[in-house]
Amino acid sequence: MQGIIDFHAHAFPDEVAASAIPYLEEEGDVTAIHDGRVTSLLNNMDMHGVEKSVICSIATRPSQFDAILSWSKQIRSERIIPFPSFHPDDPDTLEHIGKIRKEGFKGIKMHPYYQQFFLDDKKLYPAYEKISDLGLILIMHTGFDIAFPRIRRCDPRQILDVLTDFPKLKMVTTHLGAWQQWDEVEDLLAGRKIYMDISYTLDQINPQTARRIILKHPGEYILFATDSPWSGPYETYQYLKALKIGSEREELILKKNGQVLLESV
Repeated sequence: MQGIIDFHAHAFPDEVAASAIPYLEEEGDVTAIHDGRVTSLLNNMDMHGVEKSVICSIATRPSQFDAILSWSKQIRSERIIPFPSFHPDDPDTLEHIGKIRKEGFKGIKMHPYYQQFFLDDKKLYPAYEKISDLGLILIMHTGFDIAFPRIRRCDPRQILDVLTDFPKLKMVTTHLGAWQQWDEVEDLLAGRKIYMDISYTLDQINPQTARRIILKHPGEYILFATDSPWSGPYETYQYLKALKIGSEREELILKKNGQVLLESV
């Protein structure tokens, strides 16, 4: 394992990580593999051959935009690729999307549960249009979420509807298309030119289902991702390898697809 691009990881400012990680562990009944600091993430990357990690931030309030943007500017490097966030209720949404692009960032992270929206809500369409027009990547939490009631905020049908309306939107659907909605992913999304990452999935999905989805999907549209610190690169790679999808497709997933997508911005 060398030169891997992890397209979906999380980290926090040191002073925030100390409280955020225990809170999130309790909220989701999960255990983190590190303490959520950027230095700890880098140490984990070094241990397991990860060259670059995309850091996904989530603005849970409109007022958090400036702080997230400022921190993202502080931590970015050749190896740490921050994706800042805006809140859908932010009255300056379009201006802030433009600022993210102007500051040289490659993408944005959104989360329908933590930010309390429905993926296909038409009020988000101006934001999707702006993100698409600027060529930014949008990492979107999709499927259910371990810490929330199972309201269908971002299911495969909603994904398909949004991407039909915005065919140039470079939206990465997390957790192999939609977490714990994989039968619908197989029926509605697999085989289409829709980006999917494999974060926090391969240890929970039926391996035969995962293999069918990945082999049915265009080889260039699956991305390696961990959702670190909630899962790590070593175990994610082992689960991927066990699917026996072939070395060519595996190589695309581990690095090439992420590299091409990042270079598209």
